[in-house]
Amino acid sequence: MIDISNKFPTLRTAVACAQVKMSPETVLKISSNDLPKRDPLTVARIAGIQAAKKTCDIIPACHQVPVDYIDVNIEISAETSTAEISSAVKAEYKTGVEMEALTAASVAALTLYDMLKPVDDSIIIKEIKLKNKTGGIRSVSKPDRTYKAAVLVVSDSTSAGERQDKSGKAASRFLNDLGFNTLPVEIVSDDKKEISNALLTLVEKADLIVTSGGTGLGPRDNTCGIVKEIIEKEAVGIAEWVRAYGRLKTPRAILSGSLAGVREKSLIIALPGSVAGVMESLEALAPTLFHALDMINGKGH
Repeated sequence: MIDISNKFPTLRTAVACAQVKMSPETVLKISSNDLPKRDPLTVARIAGIQAAKKTCDIIPACHQVPVDYIDVNIEISAETSTAEISSAVKAEYKTGVEMEALTAASVAALTLYDMLKPVDDSIIIKEIKLKNKTGGIRSVSKPDRTYKAAVLVVSDSTSAGERQDKSGKAASRFLNDLGFNTLPVEIVSDDKKEISNALLTLVEKADLIVTSGGTGLGPRDNTCGIVKEIIEKEAVGIAEWVRAYGRLKTPRAILSGSLAGVREKSLIIALPGSVAGVMESLEALAPTLFHALDMINGKGH
C-alpha cells in the first residue's frame, strides 16, 4: 500500500460506468421479469453497492476507505440491447475512491451477467471505465496565468552559514511542482529589520511569499510580528487551517504562530522552519492557493 499518512482528508468523489451487451430477447425478459433468477437489476445494483464497501478486501493495495455514499444505477436500452451501469462513490478521506466506483460498476456488471446467463449465452461485458473523479491536490484547477512564488528562510544560523537550508529548498520545489514560477530562495537572519526589508522587496516581485522559520515562541522568533505589521488584510482562515492540520501530526503545532495576509496583491504566509512543518503546511494549503491569488486579483469567489 502507498503511505498516505501525510495526506489530509478532502471530499473525494468518483463516477465509473460499465456496459453489458445482451440479446433483444433478454431485454424483453428483463422487462417482464420472466427469468429463472428474478429481479436482476435490483440484485446487480445491491451487489455493486456491497462490492464498493469491500474493495479493500478484493484489491490488495487499496486502502480501507470510510465510504460516505454509494449509488449504483442501471438503465436498459431497448434500442441497443445494452445495460448501462453507473456507479458513484463519495468519501471524506486522504485517498481517492475511484477503485471503489470501478469495483461497484464491475461487480454490478458481473452480477447482471450471472443473473442473465441462463437465458443468454451471448452476453458481453465491455467499457468498464472511470468517468471522472474529484478531490485532493491533483484536482486543483490551474489558473489562467502563471503566478510567481518566493520563499524566504528566516534563521540566524542558516543566514550565518552555520546550517544548510533544507526547508526553503523543499518549499520551493513543492511550489514549482504545483505550477508556480519560483524565484530563488532568499535567506535572512531573525533580525526584525532584515525580515521586513526582505518581505517588502519580495512584495514587488512575487504573488505568493512563503516564509519558513521564526514563528515559534523563542526570543528571536520575529517573523509573525513583522508579517502582521506589513500586511494590509489578514487571512485568518489560512493560519487556522495550517495549525489545525499540523495538530493532526504533532501537538507542537499549537506553538506555531503561523500568520497569513495580503499586502498590495501579494499573499504572504508565515510557516514553521522545519522541513516537515513547512511541507505539511503547504500540502494542506495547496488546493486553495491558486484560488486565493485569483481572488486577490479580482476574479471573485
